[in-house]
Amino acid sequence: MKRKMLLPGLTVNLTALLCSMVFIIPLTVVFLNAFKTRAESNTMTLRLPTVWMIENFFVVIERGKLATSFLNSLLYAGSGAILIALVVSLAAFVLSRNHSRLNRFLYYFVILGIAMPMSYISLMKIMQITQLLNTRVGLILIYAAVNIPISLFIMYGFVRNISVEIDEAAIIDGCNAFALYAKVILPLLSPVIVTICILNFMAIWNDFTMPLYYLNHSSRWPMTLAVYNFFGMFENQWNYVSANIILTIAPVLLVFILGQKYIVDGISAGAVKG
Repeated sequence: MKRKMLLPGLTVNLTALLCSMVFIIPLTVVFLNAFKTRAESNTMTLRLPTVWMIENFFVVIERGKLATSFLNSLLYAGSGAILIALVVSLAAFVLSRNHSRLNRFLYYFVILGIAMPMSYISLMKIMQITQLLNTRVGLILIYAAVNIPISLFIMYGFVRNISVEIDEAAIIDGCNAFALYAKVILPLLSPVIVTICILNFMAIWNDFTMPLYYLNHSSRWPMTLAVYNFFGMFENQWNYVSANIILTIAPVLLVFILGQKYIVDGISAGAVKG
């Protein structure tokens, strides 16, 4: 009986392990290549390096100008994530507490952006008119606009689960609308805010398309474009390219590992539609 019960679980675990190998093996190859010589890295194998070439990373940082790209990525991902969390927390509070037809329409209108495709040509024209093209501020605003729909969907469900009696008690104590949000609601939203910040930070950090279209100056490029440009210069030197890739994915991988608990808890709590 116990064997029959263990068999399905063992099958699921083996299937998950095989699927994970599709991602783990290429990542391991890239990691090992980052420490190899040029000749060893061309073989693209799982064999350990004969000599661990740590200086590959220093060469990449110097030649690829990764310090500037790292700061750009940090600015875009950090500012974008904070801006999105602030906007959607305010919007979710207003839309979930005032059940008018207008607010319900606005909510569904915004989250419709989850499924709607984006027109890059129209957005390019808007960026030109507003003089935000090829600017850091413009790119941050684009990231905020693109990621607000899904973030609002998660935040809205979380706010709806907060009892309205808390609002009533705060109003009786003399809180106005802003004080109610800042002193009562916002502290309760900390789990889902952390979740939204982590998810958006990773999404913005890994994005390649937006800076490719809307940033023309290399001094404003994030890490993803720096890797693309570096590959063009050193396409046959896989040890340097691999080191560049490792430096690019390391921050977002660290954020995911440290924040995965908050991601699961926040989405579970916020995805319940009230």
